[in-house]
Amino acid sequence: MFGFLSAAKSGMSAQDAVAGAEEGTVTILDVRDLGEVNQTGIANGAVHIPLMRLRDMADPRHPDYHPSLKTSDKIAVYCASGARSHSAKSILSQLGYNDVHNIGGLAHWVRAGGAVSTA
Repeated sequence: MFGFLSAAKSGMSAQDAVAGAEEGTVTILDVRDLGEVNQTGIANGAVHIPLMRLRDMADPRHPDYHPSLKTSDKIAVYCASGARSHSAKSILSQLGYNDVHNIGGLAHWVRAGGAVSTA
C-alpha cells in the first residue's frame, strides 16, 4: 500500500539524487504547493511545479510548458511525503518522460545531505 515510499522501487535514492544534482546529471522537481515551499524551503536548484499544474507545465506542446523539464532528462521528484511525487511520476511517464524517480519527501532530501534554500 505504501510502495510510493520505497526508493528502491524508483531506482534512485535520495542520496543518488543529491549526488546527481551536484554533478548536474539529475533535474530535481518539487511538486508541493507554494505555501509548503514558502514554509519549509526548496531543495537547492530544484524546479518548482505544483502537482496541480504539472500536466500542463511538463507538456512540451502546452503554452505553459516549463523549459527546465526535458523528456530526455533524468528527473528526481519529491513532495512532502512521497505520495504526490508518486502521482507526478505517473503524470510525467504519461507525457513521455522515461527516466523519472520518486525520491520521497523533502525530509528524505535533507537526510541524504541535500541543501535547502529558503526565501
